[in-house]
Amino acid sequence: MVIFSVYVVNKAGGLIYQYDNYVPRAEAEKTFSYPLDLVLKHHDEKVIVSFGQRDGIRGIKFIVLADPRQSGIDALLRKIYEIYSDFALKNPFYSLEMPIRCELFDQNLKGALEIAEKAGNFGAGS
Repeated sequence: MVIFSVYVVNKAGGLIYQYDNYVPRAEAEKTFSYPLDLVLKHHDEKVIVSFGQRDGIRGIKFIVLADPRQSGIDALLRKIYEIYSDFALKNPFYSLEMPIRCELFDQNLKGALEIAEKAGNFGAGS
């Protein structure tokens, strides 16, 4: 299975982290015409487009875009939350609401994504 991207959005709606795990190679440029076929949800007078979203601490949102057949997205989101709290929040040089620039966060996130893609989900021991 495939996990495409991971995004972390702060409570103000700013993107503080983006990781593109799988970028398919396009052989030809694709163009889209108006109107686009998008499905949008209306919630509290806001438009929300998300898949695999998990609310974190203080309004931080963790978003994972994955193949619909990928299992264990909830467990992966919990693992990403754990990695964020261990390697970003405990970093003395990191300020809340600022972009995440931590090599240990990157390494552990990549490891978690590899495990999730191979196993399909996280076990109880992860």
